[in-house]
Amino acid sequence: MGLSTFSRGIHPPDMKELSSGSPLKPAKQPSTAIIPLSQHIGAPCTSTVDIGQVVLAGQQIGSAGGFVSAPVHASISGKVSAISVFPMANGRMVPCIVIENNNQNQFVDFEVNKDFMSLSPEELKKKITAAGIVGMGGATFPTHVKLSPPKEKPIDAVLINGAECEPYLTADHRQMIERPADVISGLKILMKVLGVKNGYVGIENNKPDAIEKMTEAAKSESAIKIITLEVKYPQGAEKMLIKAILNREVPAGGLPMDIGVVVQNVGTAAAIYEACALGKPLIERVVSVTGNGIKNPSNLIVKIGTTFSQLIEECGGLNNNAVKVISGGPMMGFAVFSLDVPVTKGTSGIVAMSENQVDATEKHGPCIRCGRCIEACPMGLIPSMLSIYSERSMFEGAKEYHLFDCFECGSCTFVCPAKRPIVQFVRLAKSLVKP
Repeated sequence: MGLSTFSRGIHPPDMKELSSGSPLKPAKQPSTAIIPLSQHIGAPCTSTVDIGQVVLAGQQIGSAGGFVSAPVHASISGKVSAISVFPMANGRMVPCIVIENNNQNQFVDFEVNKDFMSLSPEELKKKITAAGIVGMGGATFPTHVKLSPPKEKPIDAVLINGAECEPYLTADHRQMIERPADVISGLKILMKVLGVKNGYVGIENNKPDAIEKMTEAAKSESAIKIITLEVKYPQGAEKMLIKAILNREVPAGGLPMDIGVVVQNVGTAAAIYEACALGKPLIERVVSVTGNGIKNPSNLIVKIGTTFSQLIEECGGLNNNAVKVISGGPMMGFAVFSLDVPVTKGTSGIVAMSENQVDATEKHGPCIRCGRCIEACPMGLIPSMLSIYSERSMFEGAKEYHLFDCFECGSCTFVCPAKRPIVQFVRLAKSLVKP
């Protein structure tokens, strides 16, 4: 019997070996933390502090701007030196709170609860909401919203995404090896909040050490199954993961909750455990700093608001042949224009590409109608038409080809012999038409 997977997809070089053997280690605290008030999908936060105010690590400094929002907290102790707009890794200008570190490492009193599983579902959800937890795989959807499905959409399965199919990134891999009990505890909390009896962790079979550790951590949990997945990109996408594990298909324009499923990332599950058991808000995360352009690829536990430049320096700096730095992975991430942008809740990795991996002079040509993008698309779309319509500014035409069902995995761009920037065309079209 074959491993669980989905139809189509691609097999890019995974490049995991650069950092998969690097244990988690805390990064140095930043001297200055730039903490965005919008680190999530939905309404931005409103600042609850003033310039000159002294704050403690873990203190809430931004209140949620609505139901689809998430509060933010100080990741270090110190004085608020500025509240202004700063550039993010994706080029957006976002209001931020800047904290100058007083090097006293002062924290608010976290409410530790060793018997956290005795709390009611509502009490657990309140802790998750207050901790500002969002999807840490990159989507940054506020977690408490996923845990509040309408009554007409009952949930019967919770999936933890341990696939980490994006090339280079190993942050989730290391957490499953070093913190398996925390991840399983986070899954149990999710199951209790949603009243679900079936929990699953999907892990690609190129991570046998993670599969072993997670299986051991879940051995006494009869309701939790560790599922070994085929190595394929984008195995970790929500819809692909659901198809691989449960053989269910999310309808076009729909959400996982429409078919009774909630999916969360490994890092999110661990953060949920910390929020409910330790009272700790989301003020740090694991970031893979890796790539052929990094001297010492590592997996660092990073305070939110730390700049990319500091983390790269901690990893020995850039190699002389480094030419591009990406926030996230090379398939779905963004090339950054500056290294002075901050790590946010959704920063899963920092990847430095070397000169021999990037051809800056390469030009894309017209679509040659080869159909390779169609064969690769995990959603069964026709990416070539999406790019052609967008290139010709016929954005409504792109919409007719199910533009908004594309989740921009980049499989089409990877296989295109004409080197067409299909994902970029899709993003342009999405920005100019309504769903």
